[in-house]
Amino acid sequence: MSPGDDRKEILTRFVREVWSEGDVEASDRYIAPRYTIHHDPGDPWEGRELDLAGYKERVAKSRAAFPDQRFDIQELFADGNAVVMTWRWAGTHRGDVPGFPATGRTIRMSGATVYYFDGDRLTGHWQIVDRLGVYQQLRQGSAGA
Repeated sequence: MSPGDDRKEILTRFVREVWSEGDVEASDRYIAPRYTIHHDPGDPWEGRELDLAGYKERVAKSRAAFPDQRFDIQELFADGNAVVMTWRWAGTHRGDVPGFPATGRTIRMSGATVYYFDGDRLTGHWQIVDRLGVYQQLRQGSAGA
């Protein structure tokens, strides 16, 4: 198995355990001591370097409004110390998002994320996401509430 294949497997487990299943403590197995969010427009943590505790806080806060969220990985491409993941996401809007009270509706989005590795630990990401589509869905849900 190549290092790229190993990293794709690590990333798959990480996304499933931490982000889809909500096991925040599993971050200990995957996140490096410093994790940098290089590019993620609209994310409150964009441009920040987080320690492990900060990363766990980010996961918890990000999952709070959509506690049943699930990522469906579409494709994984490895190159050097990076793995690119394209994905689809869905979650039930159960908690408030600033400006949008919970609607109980399923919200969907898609994106692509480049994850960076140092050995078998994630050190950061560069991400593009359809946040406009998310806000349109939230606005439709709020109008019907």
